[in-house]
Amino acid sequence: MSPDSTSSSGAENEQTFPKAATKHTAQLLAEAASSTGPLDPDDFERASRGLLATHQTGIIMGARGPAWDVATYDFLRTNNAAPDTVHPSLWRQAQLNAQHGLFEVAPGVWQARGYDISNITFMAGTAGWLVIDPLTSEATARACLALANEHLGERPVTAVIYTHSHSDHFGGVLGVTTHADVAEGRCRVIAPVGFLRETVAENVIAGPAMNRRSAYQFGATLPVGPRGHVDCGLGKALPTNPQLGLIAPTEDITFTGEELVVDGIRIIFQLTPETEAPAEMNFFFPDHGWLCTAENCSHTMHNLVPIRGTQVRNALAWSKYIGEALEMFGRQTTILFNSHNWPRWGTDDVCTYLSLQRDLYRWMHDQTMRLANKGLVATEIAESLQLPDIFRNNAHTREYYGTLVHNAKAVYQRYLSWYDANPAHLHAYPPSDAGQRYVEFMGGAAAVLEKARDSFAAGDYRWVVEVVNHLVFADPSNAEARHLQADALEQLGYQSESGTWRDSYLTGAQELRVGPPPAVQLRGQAFVLALTPDLMFDILAVRLRSENVDGVNVRVNWTFTDTGEQWILGLQNNAMHTVLGRHDVDAAATVTTTVNVLRGIFAGQTTFSEAISSGEITLTGDGGAMASLLDNLDTFSTGFAIVEP
Repeated sequence: MSPDSTSSSGAENEQTFPKAATKHTAQLLAEAASSTGPLDPDDFERASRGLLATHQTGIIMGARGPAWDVATYDFLRTNNAAPDTVHPSLWRQAQLNAQHGLFEVAPGVWQARGYDISNITFMAGTAGWLVIDPLTSEATARACLALANEHLGERPVTAVIYTHSHSDHFGGVLGVTTHADVAEGRCRVIAPVGFLRETVAENVIAGPAMNRRSAYQFGATLPVGPRGHVDCGLGKALPTNPQLGLIAPTEDITFTGEELVVDGIRIIFQLTPETEAPAEMNFFFPDHGWLCTAENCSHTMHNLVPIRGTQVRNALAWSKYIGEALEMFGRQTTILFNSHNWPRWGTDDVCTYLSLQRDLYRWMHDQTMRLANKGLVATEIAESLQLPDIFRNNAHTREYYGTLVHNAKAVYQRYLSWYDANPAHLHAYPPSDAGQRYVEFMGGAAAVLEKARDSFAAGDYRWVVEVVNHLVFADPSNAEARHLQADALEQLGYQSESGTWRDSYLTGAQELRVGPPPAVQLRGQAFVLALTPDLMFDILAVRLRSENVDGVNVRVNWTFTDTGEQWILGLQNNAMHTVLGRHDVDAAATVTTTVNVLRGIFAGQTTFSEAISSGEITLTGDGGAMASLLDNLDTFSTGFAIVEP
C-alpha cells in the first residue's frame, strides 16, 4: 500500500501503530528545514553551561513506579538529524530540552533541569536552601534536592517560592519540605497574592475536564520516540503518575516593589497577574543582578490559552509586565533565569531577549485586534496573520509551545467572546447532530470516505480531519472513518512545530485507533490539605445535580472549631450559596467540626456519616437537610471521549 493512500483496509492490528510520514509530510518538513534561517547556535552552549552532575541512574522512582527515565530520550542525544516524522525546528528544541543535570547558573544559584517539565532552582541562603518552584512531582523534586545536597553540601530547606499557580511549579513541594516544617516556622512558603484561590479554581473546580484535556496537550499516553512524543516545547514531559502535593503559602506578595530578605537573600518582587497564570510574579536579586521571570518568558512563544483550557490570558498586560521588568531591572541584570528551559547571561543579551518577548505578545495582541476591528473573525485572523521574520528568526519567539493560530483566537475571545457575530453560528448543532446532517447532505458515509481519501492522497490533511470528523461523530462505530481520521491527524502531528499541537494530533489519532484511557474518579486529593472552607463549598456547588433539587430550600449552619469560623451553606433555586461570619437562626441543622475533618472527607479518607459516628462531626437538627445536600452530588472522572461522541 502506498504511504500516501489511506490505510483503512488491511489487518486491524496494523491500524493501532503509528504510521510512516507520507511524501507530502516529508516534503513539507524538508522545505521547513531549508527555509528556516540559522537559529542562535549559542542556545546549545547556554543549555549545557555550568553542568556539575547528573542523576546517578537517570531513573527516578515514584510511589507508583518510575516517575522519570532519562534514557527514554536518548534517541534525541544520538541522532542530530531530524527524522521525517518530526518538524526540524521542534527536533532542535527537543534536543536542547534533553540536556539534564544540576547546573551552576552563578555562584550561589543552581538549577536542576531535565528531570521534569519545569526547572527547580536552589539558592544558598545563610541557613539553608531557598527553593524556587519545586517541580510537578514529589519524586522528581526529592531526587533533585538529593542531587543538590550530594554535590553542593547538605542544607535544610528554609524557604520555598512558588512563582505562580500552575501545578508544575508547586506540585512537588512535599519532596523538599513538610507540612510540619512549614507549620512550625522552619520553612517559609512565599507566593503571589491570589495563588491559592487560582490554584484551586484551575486544578480542582475545572480539574476533571482539564486533567483529561491535558493528556492531549502533553502527550501523556503517547509512546516516546520519533513517531510519538518528543518534547513539550517548554520541557521534555510531565513526570509519569506524578505525586502532586500542595502546602498553602505562609506569605503573600501583595504589591510590585515589595522587598523581602529570605534566609539572608534580598529579593524585590514584581506582581504580574493575568499573564501566564492568573497569579504570577517575577523577582530580582539586587545584590547579585539575577532576575527570575517565572514562566512569563521562556524559550518559546507561550500560550494565551493552552489547549488543555484555562482562563484566557491578557496578552496586552503580559507585554506590559515584561516591559516593566525590563525598565525596573533590565540594565541591572547580568543573569536571567526562568522556570523552564535555560538561562541567559549578559546584560545586553538579557535586554534584547526581554525586548523580543515583550514585543511578541504586544504584536499578537495589537494585530489581532486591528484585524478584528476591520471585521475579520477569529478563524480569518488566525489564517491571515504571519509571524514577522524578527520573531521567526529567534528561537525563543517561535511556536514550540504556543502557536500564533491559537493565540490570535485567544485574543479575539478575550475581547469579543467565542461568538463571531454571524447568526448562523449563534446556536449551531452539537457535533453528533451536525455530523449526521453533514453526512446525509454529502451523500452518505461511503461518499464522504471516497472524497476524503482523495483529499488524503492529495495531502490536504486539514480538510480530511474536518470532513471525516462529521462522519465519526455521526457514526463512531465506522472503522474506516476512524482510521482515516487517525491517519490524517497523525500527519498533521508530524508536521507541527509546536510540541503541544503534535501531542494533541497524535493523541487524537491514538484514541481513534484504540479508544480513550480507562476512567479514573478524581477527588483533587493533591490540593485537599490547602483547601479552605469557602473553596470546599465552591467545589460542592460545582458538583450539585441541579435537576434533582427542584423546589428544595434548605440552610445548614457550620462551625469550624479550629478556626472559629461560622458559615451558612444554603440550597435554594437549584443552586448552592454560602454566607461567612454568621449563623441562620432558622437553619434546619448545624454541623460542628474542624476544617481538617472536612478536608479528609474531600480526600476520600472518610465519609460524612463515618465522621459523625467517630465523633469528629456533631450534627444537630434535621439530618435530612444535610442529606438533601450530600445525596445530590455528582462525581467526575477522567477518560471521557474527546475525538468521538
